[in-house]
Amino acid sequence: MSGVFLGTPAAAVPSLAAFADVEDVDLVITRPDAKAGRGSSKIPSPVKVAAQQFGFTIAQPATSAELLAIVNEYRPTIGLVVAYGRILAPEVLDLLPYGFLNVHFSLLPRWRGAAPVERAIAAGDLKTGVTLMKIDEGLDTGPILDEITTPIAANETGGSLTARLAYLGASLVDSATPEYLNNRRRPVPQLTTGGSHAEKLTKDAARLRPSWDPLQAERSIRAFAPRPGAWMHTPVGDVKVHRALPATENPDQGMITAIGSSVFAGFSGGAIELLVVQPPGKAPVDARAWMNGRRGEPLTFSDDAD
Repeated sequence: MSGVFLGTPAAAVPSLAAFADVEDVDLVITRPDAKAGRGSSKIPSPVKVAAQQFGFTIAQPATSAELLAIVNEYRPTIGLVVAYGRILAPEVLDLLPYGFLNVHFSLLPRWRGAAPVERAIAAGDLKTGVTLMKIDEGLDTGPILDEITTPIAANETGGSLTARLAYLGASLVDSATPEYLNNRRRPVPQLTTGGSHAEKLTKDAARLRPSWDPLQAERSIRAFAPRPGAWMHTPVGDVKVHRALPATENPDQGMITAIGSSVFAGFSGGAIELLVVQPPGKAPVDARAWMNGRRGEPLTFSDDAD
């Protein structure tokens, strides 16, 4: 049997390694190299870098038609997809005898879509997990081979939870894929209720609004770290918030204020303590040092862009 792997970010690399342990990987498909800054240089994806180190053949189709042609040329037995970044057309799905499996960073059907880890943290979910499913024509609606459940820690960020789930997903690939190929494990249909759509991350979604309650704000700061990064709109520009904690102080809603040796942001019904912030055009800095540089002058932040 032979396999094709499709993935792009660092979170897909552990599953690539696991897939190579249980299957002969004929081809690794990843997204085209991304442009770096304002220059003409391009950066390869983490999966491309790993595949080069492993010595795998690599393809980087730019369109769905190119992807179809490449898979049709190789005709592997099975495919594994982990955060590839492109939806597979039905014509591609029908090419392989065992189809395409997908490592999805959520307990399906809880969060379907592009950003399940971040949405789970922002929503205040107490647990999440990884699902190994067979891809169908829907959006993360295919039948399930196996899953692993794990709690979401109170201090977990989108980045740290993604890294942890990446290795849990690799363990699913290692344990369930051979049983599937040997016809000892059959996919089971998902539940038809309880699904939510994990929309793609945007800068606006990561904006902290004073009309929110403080728990929602604190969860969002963790959820959107490191990307796209939570931020507040202030008269001096957009200030990113890298770290914060729930607080018992109660400054005015929409105000960033120094109280004692700490800095707080007021939301609806409470506040959060700002620990690390990033002023416009500056590097991240301790929130107290930032406020000292402002001579302790309070600052407003708003729901509106202007």
